[in-house]
Amino acid sequence: MNNKYDFYIDESCHLEHDNIPVMCIGYIKVPMNEYDELQKKFNEILKKHNQKSELKWNKFSNARTTLYKELVDYFFLSSLQFRCVLVKYKERLNHADFNQGSHDNFYYKMTYYLLRPNNSNGDEYRVFIDIQNTRGREKLKKINEVFENEYKGKSPFRQFQHLHSHDNNFFQLADFFIGAITYKTRVVMKNIENPTQSKMDFIQYLEAKSGFNLEEGTEPWETKFNIFDHQPKIKL
Repeated sequence: MNNKYDFYIDESCHLEHDNIPVMCIGYIKVPMNEYDELQKKFNEILKKHNQKSELKWNKFSNARTTLYKELVDYFFLSSLQFRCVLVKYKERLNHADFNQGSHDNFYYKMTYYLLRPNNSNGDEYRVFIDIQNTRGREKLKKINEVFENEYKGKSPFRQFQHLHSHDNNFFQLADFFIGAITYKTRVVMKNIENPTQSKMDFIQYLEAKSGFNLEEGTEPWETKFNIFDHQPKIKL
């Protein structure tokens, strides 16, 4: 019997000229046959902590750290998986030579590399991406075409669709993880000089649970919590 999974993709610091040297795009991978139960447990945690608004890293609250840590525990005790592409030294990106002159093309190329390790072993996938702009549908179509060509018309990626992040908890969990990864990386790169202590405490908790430093890449075969460290070459 084939396994079926949903991917919920979100990003942090993806804009080209935001004076932030990193960007991150990542997903939460959800087994479809466990979706209802996983969603139920997630909602129970939110209800327990009276969390009614959308969970987002840029709305981090010192008073909510217990909630955030409980969601980390929930993730590591569940069948959910996380993977991201962490791009460092964003100012080095050479779109003219490698991305047809477009930062949008680079963004969707990173989406392709994010998904690529999920090989065709009989499993089937649906991909949901947080809505970025009105041109996104065309780019998703191109990603789909690349996978179809790669798998000679038998791609395991059966559906690509845009959704609003506030419509699904797993988008929000992806946002929180990649937000933490981006924040820690910016601190290490000294792009943030006075980090918030409560955020750093949470990051330390996430690092302890995952077993990895968030600003560093993990081994390629890591499946539960995978970080791919991508550093563009220096322009000559």
